[in-house]
Amino acid sequence: MSNAPIAPRPTQASPPNKHQLALMIWLAVFPTLTLINLAFGDWLGTLHPVLRTFVLATVAVPIVIYGIMPQLHRLRGQLLARGVDK
Repeated sequence: MSNAPIAPRPTQASPPNKHQLALMIWLAVFPTLTLINLAFGDWLGTLHPVLRTFVLATVAVPIVIYGIMPQLHRLRGQLLARGVDK
């Protein structure tokens, strides 16, 4: 057996409260929808509003859930850990 000291496990950040989660979702959704509208606005404008909303949701939700939210959770954890270290 090694006599090396055991490093403490990094503490995991608690889940965000509802206000933090709302802010994180807004930070993910607003830019995503803005970019989609800028990129495809001309085409989306020709669609019926219900179909336009369906297309936006179908494209934006996976980007937000699988792409942006994990990064925001990771960033939040790093910011909280940095605050604990001080």
